[in-house]
Amino acid sequence: MPAENGFLPYGRHLVEEDDISAVVEALRSDWLTTGPRVTQFEEAVSDFCGARCAVAVSSGTAALHAAMHAIGIGPGDEVIVPAITFAASANCVVYQGGTPVFADVQPDSLLVDPAAVERLISPRTKAIVAVDYAGQPCDYDVLRALSDRYDLVLVADACHSIGAEYNGRKVGTLADLTVFSFHPVKHITTGEGGMIVTDDEELAASMRRFRNHGITADHRSRARAGTWSYEMVELGYNYRLSDLQCALGMSQLSKLPTFLRRRRELACRYDREFASIPGVQPLVNRMGEGHAYHLYVVFLKNSSVRANVFSRMLHRGIGVNVHYLPVYLHPFYRNRFGCEKGLCPRAEDAYDKILSLPLWAGMDNTHVERVVHELSTSY
Repeated sequence: MPAENGFLPYGRHLVEEDDISAVVEALRSDWLTTGPRVTQFEEAVSDFCGARCAVAVSSGTAALHAAMHAIGIGPGDEVIVPAITFAASANCVVYQGGTPVFADVQPDSLLVDPAAVERLISPRTKAIVAVDYAGQPCDYDVLRALSDRYDLVLVADACHSIGAEYNGRKVGTLADLTVFSFHPVKHITTGEGGMIVTDDEELAASMRRFRNHGITADHRSRARAGTWSYEMVELGYNYRLSDLQCALGMSQLSKLPTFLRRRRELACRYDREFASIPGVQPLVNRMGEGHAYHLYVVFLKNSSVRANVFSRMLHRGIGVNVHYLPVYLHPFYRNRFGCEKGLCPRAEDAYDKILSLPLWAGMDNTHVERVVHELSTSY
């Protein structure tokens, strides 16, 4: 929802004239899709993260799906996924015929609990999806050790955390594959779009085929070989990202450090304000300046007030939201996999109390003051 007529959405893109000029330049070029800007954007993201390979796709969901395909998830395989995340983190496993197994979260950060993950590992477990909820990296040292001990693939769902750091290392270097999203409410946008980064060139090659119908050769390799011939070797999808979108992405990526700095400033301002307001508790931040702050989430004092606070805030023009219902409580998962309440008690308890407040790089300090005032008077 746009920031119009005084309404403050929980998240919003920040597109400026130079971003628009970059897209116009791409429109005037010879390539609207599958052209040079795709490779340039991939290289820019991989360089930013410090990863060897990057594969651009049409959404963060497509990126997750491509990752699950590349690591060979199929029927009979289990993948451990946090209970609190967007549904796509689990849906990508189901797309491949696998079974998501839901792990409970840490009560103060809502990041996946490594101890809960270890308890769920079985002979059928093939991978762990670590979700950097709200922009804070998971405990990758422990998750990496678990993955190595049990011979599992570690996938970072970093759709909230591009630019974040964990113990001095950038997100994008902490897992076997790392997935980003460029949806308009994320740190940078391509309209819709996603990216997977990895140091494994074979996995990258598999994902490039997967995004292009499972075809082995693209137009560049056919031109180099002087042939029209290509082969479809597996079932893939059209998950390509266009040059128009990549032009926007490259322009936005150049501003990511500025966007991150502003998000952190706003989050610190919220923290200071809520320190003296009873009944509102921000999530614990263990990363300090390493937190990317896609979301600013608070716990309300108890579950009984959340519905009223939510309604009053919306009525006052504050676009609060709730992220997220534990995935297994969605009707699809209850019906398909027989999931029931009580599976992840900490996630369920947190869901009843959490509220996402407006946070995006274009906000100013008076916006924060307004949000804090309206929340403190909404009980």
